[in-house]
Parts: sequence; structure tokens; C-alpha cells
Amino acid sequence: MHLPSLLVALGVCGAVAAPLEQQQPLAGSARHHAGPNKVFNPYKPGNNDPFDKKIDSQGDKLQPLPYRNGDGASVLGPRNRARERQNPDLVRPPSTDHGAIPNMRWSFADSHIRIEEGGWTRETTVRELGTSKELAGVNMRLEEGVIRELHWHKEAEWAYVLEGKVRITALDPEGGSFVDDLEKGDLWYFPSGHPHSLQGLSPNGTEFLLVFDDGNFSEDSTFLLTDWMRLTPKSVLGENFRVSPEVFKAIPEKEKYIFQGSEPGPIDDEVPSSGKGYKKSKIQFTHKMLAQEPVNTTGGQVRITDSTNFPISKTVAAAHLSIQPGAIREMHWHPNADEWSFFIAGRARVTIFAAKGTARTFDFQAGDVGVIPRNMGHFIENLSDDEDVEVLEIFRTDKYQDFSLFQWLGETPQRLVREHLFANSPKEAEEFAKAIRDAEEDPIKDTEVDEEDKEEL
Repeated sequence: MHLPSLLVALGVCGAVAAPLEQQQPLAGSARHHAGPNKVFNPYKPGNNDPFDKKIDSQGDKLQPLPYRNGDGASVLGPRNRARERQNPDLVRPPSTDHGAIPNMRWSFADSHIRIEEGGWTRETTVRELGTSKELAGVNMRLEEGVIRELHWHKEAEWAYVLEGKVRITALDPEGGSFVDDLEKGDLWYFPSGHPHSLQGLSPNGTEFLLVFDDGNFSEDSTFLLTDWMRLTPKSVLGENFRVSPEVFKAIPEKEKYIFQGSEPGPIDDEVPSSGKGYKKSKIQFTHKMLAQEPVNTTGGQVRITDSTNFPISKTVAAAHLSIQPGAIREMHWHPNADEWSFFIAGRARVTIFAAKGTARTFDFQAGDVGVIPRNMGHFIENLSDDEDVEVLEIFRTDKYQDFSLFQWLGETPQRLVREHLFANSPKEAEEFAKAIRDAEEDPIKDTEVDEEDKEEL
């Protein structure tokens, strides 16, 4: 993965020491007032935090600097201050980060936008994000009545409606036709090679996230109806459709791709009503993800959609998470696929444990994509004190799977846990054993310890 450079100097050489940068929080960071006329600022030489607590530099209007527990120096060279505030854990990594792990973050804001009549599209693939090997993403916008023309792909297409309404059409291998209208929080899935189209509905149209089951996918490499027609001899078109070749003088001279169409009517009025060839598909290509009953946790909500409740989705599984302020998507890993995350709202911190004594921390906000290779341990921590993190975890697999560190240790003989982690610390061993004794699944945890638990500990 590649990010625009953070031009941060981690040290300064020279005979004369440079003056330290005198930093104060930007305007409006009242939550950092530690008392009258005192402001808490973690980005200064004297700050000491052995526990690497989270810092919301965006929400708290702080400018990150590479100072940590007495080490580091100020920045003298050119700087992208806005980018630094978005990625504080790159400017000042936690002390636990170690080793060389590839960049796992990309923002759709850095992707090239293709602008068309009444819409646009931008993509995040292995070309933009080198670690995005299993999946690729496309963010697309269609105004009211605007059509993403009839086409198909080599790859399967999974999609989540971010805003607005959209009409989809598809054809199954048995010749069955499918038409449906979707809204925010709904999904569709088209297997490889299945022809389909999309059209924006409602006054403000629609925007959605498309995910393809190959990181090398490119939206520009789709098989387009108008492209095929214009690249086929008109005599052959005439023979194929049993009409005069002159009929095809009217076809477009270039692909249409995204274009303004007429306002669609009700589905029942749109589908062909005559002719022996039309029949309704028996396959359900769509699913209402946000309408699912959520799994309620102590720190948020989880909805999982895979082939068990959306049978056609054989190559893509997904979870929709709402992580409340003060909560964390618990430490876990996925054994069967890389995680491709898309952040819809909020700000989050993620540390990836990649074995071999290596770990690296990334920060995410709305519009960002993250990749976590299979089996690498990680968490998602909400950085904000007042906004939920909303994120899609997406996988190239038919079934969603994960392992919880909490559950693993809670269901392992406690003698083993104690001798691994607290061999010479009986008091701490007892406190930890009480904390994990129930081992109940709680994928999004409220990190506050209640008063009863505090008394027990």
C-alpha cells in the first residue's frame, strides 16, 4: 500500500541544537484542559505514557510530533500537517510497534476519480494498495436516473449501498431475469460473468461500495455492452439479431459506461411483459444487511452476512460493525481470509501483529481502506469520545470466521495461561484469571471496568 508521504524528520543532526517546537492544542480542544490554565499535550518532550494510550489528534485538534517517552525530536522540514493529524500513530508510533510491516492503509481520497455524465467512480486495488491482494474496491456515485451500463466481469461483484437508492438488473445462467430496488445498508452479489446493470433512483441518486474478489481487478476492464456492439462488424450484428445491418448505424461510437438515462418506472411496469423468452429468476441476488437482527455486545453491534444467510455470496463474506465511544473490537484474527476493511464513519486505531516480533499501528477514518492479512492479530479501537466507528470487514471466503484472544485464553487451562504470562506474579495472575473467567463471546467490548469488577479486582 502507498500513502502520500508524511515528511517527518525523526532526528536532527548538527552542531547547534534546534529550538524545540512550542506546541499548543489547536483551538477548541477543551477536553485536554487538566485544570485552570493547564492544557494536556502528549506531543512534547516531557510527556511519559508507558501504556501507549490512544490519542485522537483529529477530534482534539492536536498536531502530532515524534516525541515519545523522552525520545525523539521536533520536525524542521516540509510538513503535511493535515495528513499528520489523520495518522498520529505513524508520526509517533506506540512503543510496542516493531519491525518492518508493509503499509496496510489507503484512503479513497487519494484514488483517481473517473468523472462521467452524472456520476463518478474511483477504485482501490493492488495498484493503489499493494497488500490488497485478495479483494479490490470501487466507490461509485450515480445521480438520479444515471445508469452504469449493462456489463459483466471476470470477477464476482459484492456491493453495499452507502447512501440513496439504486435499481439493479441481472440475468442468471438459466435465463432468469432479476430486478430489485435497494437502499442504504442493502447488498447485492453477482457471480463471475453474470450480466447486470445499475441505475440511480431517488432525487439524490445513490452511492455505493463495490468489492471484487481479486485484488488485481480494474473497473476499466469490464465487459461493456456498447463496447462489444461497436467492435463487432455490423453485418455480424445483423445476422445475430436477424435485422438489417443498417439498424446498427445508430449504436454509440464509444462506450457509454456511466450516462444519464430516463427515469425508471415501477419494476412491474419495467420488466418485459410479452414474449416467450422472459422468465423471473429463482436466484436472490440481493440482501438487506442492516435489516438483520444485530448481535448486541457491551460496546456496540455486529451483523454478519455470508453464504449461510445470503446463499449466492459464495466468494465474499462480511461483517458490519458499530463500535461505540470507549469501546474496542476485541483482539482477534481471521484464519481463512485477509480482512479488507472499509471505514464508513468515525476514527479508529488498529495495531497489526504480524509474528516474527513485528507489529505496526495505523489510524483510519471515513473513506479509508485497511488490509489485515489472514492470521495476523489485530484490534479496532474507537479513538473518538463522542462518535461511533462504523466499519465493514470484508473477506474473500464463503464463511465468516474469527478467533478471539479473550475466548482462547478463557477456555484454556488456567495453569497454562498463568505460567505463560504471570509465572512470577501471583496477584496479577489472579486478577487476570477473574477477568477472563466467563470467556463469553463479546466481539466489541466496552473498555470501562464497572465498580463491582473494580472491587473484586
